[in-house]
Amino acid sequence: MFPSQIRRIGGPIPKFTDYHIWKTLMVLSVERPMGRKALSKYLNVGEGSTRTIVSLFSELDLISVNKKGIILTDAGNEAKAAMQLECHIISLGDLTIGEKDCAVRIPGSLKKITYGCEERDTAILAGATGATTLVCMDDKLMFPGSEYPVSKDIENAVRKIFKIKNDDVIIIGTSDSYEKAEVGAVTAAIGVLGGISIKKELQDILNPGSAPSEILSLAFAIHDLVGGLPVCAKSRDNLGIRIENGAVIDNAYTGDILEEAILVGTTIRRVAVTGPYKGIKVIVTPIELDRHIIAAIGVVDIRSMAGVDNLIRKRFEDE
Repeated sequence: MFPSQIRRIGGPIPKFTDYHIWKTLMVLSVERPMGRKALSKYLNVGEGSTRTIVSLFSELDLISVNKKGIILTDAGNEAKAAMQLECHIISLGDLTIGEKDCAVRIPGSLKKITYGCEERDTAILAGATGATTLVCMDDKLMFPGSEYPVSKDIENAVRKIFKIKNDDVIIIGTSDSYEKAEVGAVTAAIGVLGGISIKKELQDILNPGSAPSEILSLAFAIHDLVGGLPVCAKSRDNLGIRIENGAVIDNAYTGDILEEAILVGTTIRRVAVTGPYKGIKVIVTPIELDRHIIAAIGVVDIRSMAGVDNLIRKRFEDE
């Protein structure tokens, strides 16, 4: 999470969270320019914490500050556009237990949800009264772990504010005020995403949901390092790629050993028994970030089997 990256030099610990980082980008994208005191009121944090946020944003070139106030830079607008959250006021009656509700849509995050208990607990810790999680499966909104869709009234109310797609997640925060409901829903949603990182670090390049195109450069680098041996790679929650002879021959690939390496979290050296490399030794290693396995990458050792090398090279030439 972004606030945890702050190096404490002295004085009190800044009392803001990833929610306030998200809120700052949202507010500055609408209200421009904005003074520091006004921003502090929007964020509902002290001026000391607001100064720290402004200082961090300025250091990362996300904002510019002049006599008129604070303005998002092009980099700031890009950071705002990259946020995978939509937030909206909603009213769902008896579904929630608070007077005010706030809904947040998280695209394509179905696999990160179990039963919704974690999101509820996170929202409560953030100050909300509670939270309800819904998921979209087979173009229907459902409660996690349930085979039955929600009522038509609830689905219509949610679809009225969001363009929902399969695998989307909706978190509805509830409390006695909209502000607390928003804090709860957004904080829970950020937790599902694994936190906010504005700095360009490894998690911005590779993460559990990385698409094949996002792991392409890494796979090609390994392909070159091992002298052109076939390379396969995939993120934990997405399909991957297969590279042979300097070219991508499959951009929606997975394999049993890739999946196993991600599951068990250790390097596997084994002769494949299924797939295009059946009968050939492969070496697959998991990629770990923050103590979580986020991807796996493997090399097909075609030179380890007598006669196989020439056979595969001939197939490369034919292709």
